[in-house]
Parts: sequence; C-alpha cells; structure tokens
Amino acid sequence: MQYKSYLVEQNFKILEENLILFYGENLGLKIEFKDKIKDAFKSCEVISFNQDEILKNHNLLFNEIKNQSLFKKDKILIIDQSTDKIAPLIEEISEQVDDKIFLFSELLDKKSKLRGFFEKSIKCAAVACYQDNEISIKKIILKELKDFLGLSSINVSLIIDNCGLDRSKLFNELKKVKTFFINKELDTEKLKILLNDKTNDDFNILKDEALKGDRKKTNKLLSETLIDNEKTSLYLNLINQRAKRIYEFKKIDEPNVDSKLRALKPPIFWKDKPNFLSQNHKWSINKIKLLQKKTYEIELQLKSNPVINKKLLMKKLIVDICELANS
Repeated sequence: MQYKSYLVEQNFKILEENLILFYGENLGLKIEFKDKIKDAFKSCEVISFNQDEILKNHNLLFNEIKNQSLFKKDKILIIDQSTDKIAPLIEEISEQVDDKIFLFSELLDKKSKLRGFFEKSIKCAAVACYQDNEISIKKIILKELKDFLGLSSINVSLIIDNCGLDRSKLFNELKKVKTFFINKELDTEKLKILLNDKTNDDFNILKDEALKGDRKKTNKLLSETLIDNEKTSLYLNLINQRAKRIYEFKKIDEPNVDSKLRALKPPIFWKDKPNFLSQNHKWSINKIKLLQKKTYEIELQLKSNPVINKKLLMKKLIVDICELANS
C-alpha cells in the first residue's frame, strides 16, 4: 500500500498497517515522521534497532515480536538503515506482527525488493520521502512563522533561498529567526544579516564547547569567533535556551537516557544529541541556576549601561560558563 507523504503529514493516523516503510532522500522529513511516531505512541515502549544489529542476530527481532512489553501496555519497533538485505526477514515475519514496526531507508529504486514488498502488500504501508520543492518549503515557513508580523513574500523568499530546499536546514534557520526576532516582528534587512551571517553558527559552536567544559577548544574558539555587538541578546537567548533544555532533561523522571530524550519536547535534533548529552554530564540543576543568574545579571547590565563593552562581557561569560561546567 502506497501513501503520499503530504497526506501522512496532515494525518498520521491514516497509517493503520503494522509494517510501515519510510524511504527517500529527505532526511528532514524522515526525522519529522520519527517525531510523529513518538508523539502518536506516547504510551508505548519504543525499541530501536539498526539493520546490521538484526542481520547479525535474527532472534532480536523474533523475540521482540513474541515477547510482551514488561514496562508498558504496547510497544513499537523502529529499524533504521533498512535495505533490501532485510526484505526476506520482513516478509517472513509479516504474518506474525501485532506491534507496529517502522522501517527507515535511504532512496530505494523501483526494483528494490523491500520497496516492492511494502508497496504491493495490503498489510504494509510505504511512504516515499522525496526532496521538498519550493511549495512545500513555503508552507512550512508560513505555518511556523504565522504569528510573526512582517511575514512578507520577500522575507519568505529570503528564507527559501537560504535553506536551499533542505528541510533540516530550514528548521535550523527558523529556530534562529524565532530566537532573534523575540518581539515577533520581522525586519527584512536584519533578516538578511541573520540568515547570511556565519557568526551565528560560529557562536553556537563556541557556546557548545564552553558548556561541555572543554577549556582548550573554548580558548581557541574565543580567539577565532567574531562576536557581534548587535547580537548579544541573541547570544544570551541561545545560552539560556540550552540551559533550560538541560534543566528540563534532568527533571524527567526516567532512568533510561534514550527514554528521557524521547520524552523531551520539542525533541533534540539528532545531530545535536552528542553535544547535548556531553553537556548534561557537566551540569547539575544547581549549576544551571547559577548560570541563569549570571545571564540575567548580564541582561540587566546591557539594559542599564548602553555604552558597556558588549563583546568583552560576552567573552567573559563564555569563560565563566566553561569554568562553571568544570566546577
């Protein structure tokens, strides 16, 4: 059974089959579908494998199909990096599956055995995740920024041109826009600077190394990173957002790290997970509160003293963050 990806985006519940394949080159869309799976099955235990693990030990999959979940009422299985190599095994278990099994693959051609089985079987579903076009990207922008003033066709085009029809990059850019324009009013000239300025990405790298407590990398990046006086509010917001996320993560009452990550809303972008977990090890709730106090004091200084050296203030904060992470 074949489903159009845009229909599944609109209503994930139309996927009633137990075996479901998402394939294609659109990584951002597949990440979104994984998030939708976890939202739709919050009460279920989520078990993830990659194809190689299963091919090395077929019993992993057979045991999960047969065994009842010990912790929750139901469970779902996610199999990443699926290829034609797993097709015979999927065909073998297709008559025994009571739980939902979601497979994720790269682009599969029409001759693919895996794709063919999912598209032809009435018990399976296949969702092609092809590259976005300008229309689909524009819909996302309009939806995500619907509460912002100044969302003109010029500003929408600026964002589209900047992300190159890459959904993953688009969501990163939209995150920057939402953080920078905290008054929810877009300014075209400022938007151009924000989208085309490499210093935003550079500061994020600097912020991440400081929060990880890596003194060597932080010192090196401090000398290489351009700190823009006009973006101190953005920098403080980026630091505060990460501190808040680590705080929320620590408050989740789950012993398993993967379970805690799944419970965190909105989810951590997959590329950012290694940074996030490294930072989490360094920060206790008390240290996070100290950091939040520091950033609050700097905000007061910036508002009360317009001639203060903003660049020096931000660099000192980065050094303080790195030292606090190691305290």
